[in-house]
Formats: sequence, structure tokens, C-alpha cells
Amino acid sequence: MPDKPKLALYWAASCGGCEIAVVNLHEKILDVDAAVDLMFCPCLLDTKKKDIEALPDGAIAVTLFNGALRTEENIEMAHLLRRKSQLMVAFGSCAKGGCIPALANFTTRDALFDTVYLDNPSTENPAGVIPGGTTTFPEGDIHLPAFLDRVQHLAQQVTVDYYVPGCPPESHQIWNVIETILSGELPPAGSTIGCGALTVCDDCDRTKEEKRISAFRRNYEFYPERETCLLEQGLLCLGIATRSGCGAPCTKANMPCSGCYGAPDGVSDQGAKMVAALGSVMDIGDTAGLSEEAIAARVDAFLSAIPDYAGLFYKYTLASSTLGGRVGRQG
Repeated sequence: MPDKPKLALYWAASCGGCEIAVVNLHEKILDVDAAVDLMFCPCLLDTKKKDIEALPDGAIAVTLFNGALRTEENIEMAHLLRRKSQLMVAFGSCAKGGCIPALANFTTRDALFDTVYLDNPSTENPAGVIPGGTTTFPEGDIHLPAFLDRVQHLAQQVTVDYYVPGCPPESHQIWNVIETILSGELPPAGSTIGCGALTVCDDCDRTKEEKRISAFRRNYEFYPERETCLLEQGLLCLGIATRSGCGAPCTKANMPCSGCYGAPDGVSDQGAKMVAALGSVMDIGDTAGLSEEAIAARVDAFLSAIPDYAGLFYKYTLASSTLGGRVGRQG
């Protein structure tokens, strides 16, 4: 019997939800086991880095790489697995666009360390110790990989063959991806797979009418109607700027889409798409006879209900966006 193709899963800077999503294939995980040899997955298997280094280049059929690149170790593993894999898949929002870890690009590494280890009401660190470098113990040395100045997504370091969106990807789409790869009938390199080509609004079965919003409201302020478009009720639902394919589970649960599947086809910047969409639906009242300053004041008052522009519009895609983060590289 010929050897089964080798599958690797790697966990970089992420929460671990992508691994849980794979397990959520339920009984289909047995079909995956029958079809491939899962030979590297740090949270499940005891395969070592040296075992991967010993493989011939291209020995791994597919690597599902999840997580953003936050440390030198993440980058080292990205290059190693790229070299050893026939197909490299950016698996999930962190690998595809940076996701939550990349929001750190709005500040500096030093400022982040100050907040986490020094200037924090819940932190007791009188010696001002910031982890890093090599520490020697009787049992041996422990080395912490260097923390990068900026968070990157996977394609900023290595060639990515395919992208699978989601935070995490929906399990039914993971199965679709695995079936597509095993079939050998692959789309063009660079394609986003395991998703749709339209927007979440196309998956959402809520009633949609003319969108004129007189004010934004936040989730805790009211209980939204279950049949009406959430954006039309004033909730900042990103379905209009988010790729379809998830099945709209958030809106079905009466919660707005937060945008985890990223931008739909033809849109290069999800945040910019959402800002443009909001500009077309804001209702600031009759502006006849008002000065430009008065109109601008109404717009500012309207937008003041949005507490965190970056965290809302670029929660999943900052590292791959036009904006990228306003802080440049440190010297």
C-alpha cells in the first residue's frame, strides 16, 4: 500500500481555535486520518522540529499554517515548512491577514512590553523584569525567541499557495478544503478557498430594505429584532464587507458579523470597504443651509458612537491592509 500524503498543522501566533475547528470535523476526522498521515501538529503530536528538518524538501504534501508571525521562531518555522511542503496554506484569519495579534502594529514593541509587564495594575513586577533572551537553569538553558517589531501575515515571509479565511474557519469549509486538495483539482495558486465569492449579506436571511441609519447602537444597548437587517437597526454589522461562506452563524444568533472571513472578491481592503459602505447609509438629517463646519460636526457626532475604528474595521486584516498600522519599524 503506498504511503499516504503527509499533512502538517502548525500553530504560530494565534489562540488555538483553528486546531479546535479541525477537531470539530467530528466523525469526518476519521476520513481525514484514512486519507492523510498527520505527521506534524505541535498541540497533538510529539514530532520535533529536527524531524521536520530531516525530511526531504517537498516531503509534506500540505501544511495548514495558522497564526500570525510574531516571533523569530514563527518566521523560522514558516520558512522551514514552506521548504518541506508542496502546498502551503494560510489557514485562518491570523495567517491570512494578521487578525487580533496584528492590532499590536498600532503601537511599538516597547510600549506593548511596558503595558504587559510593567505599567499594569494587575502586574506585580518590582524588579522590572521583561522576559527575553536565554536563561540558564541546572536542567539546561531556556531560550525565548526574539519578539518582532511588527506582526506579519504568512505571505509577507513565504509564498502561500492558498488562503482559507475564518476565525476560525468553519468546520464544513475545512472539509471542503481537504476534499479539494485531495482531489487534485486545485484552483489557481493564490486563490482563497473554503469560502464563497459574495458577502455574508448573501448568506444572511434577514429582511433587507433601504439602509438609512440615524444612529449607531452597540450590542448591549438593546435587543435587536430577529428578522430585520442588523445594520439597518444601527448595529455595526460587517456582513456587507465580508466574504461569504461561513453560513452567517453570527447574524443567525442575533449578533452582528465581525468580519472574520475578510474581504470578498474584488476588494483589497476590508476596512476601507466598510467605511465606504457606512458613508453611504448614514442619515445626519437635513443639511440644507448648513455650513461645512456644521455638517462636519454632525458627522463627527454620528461617528462618535464607534468606540474603536481600528478594532472594528481591521480586527482581522490589519497586517494585509493598505493601512498596515501607523507605527513604523523601530531602529
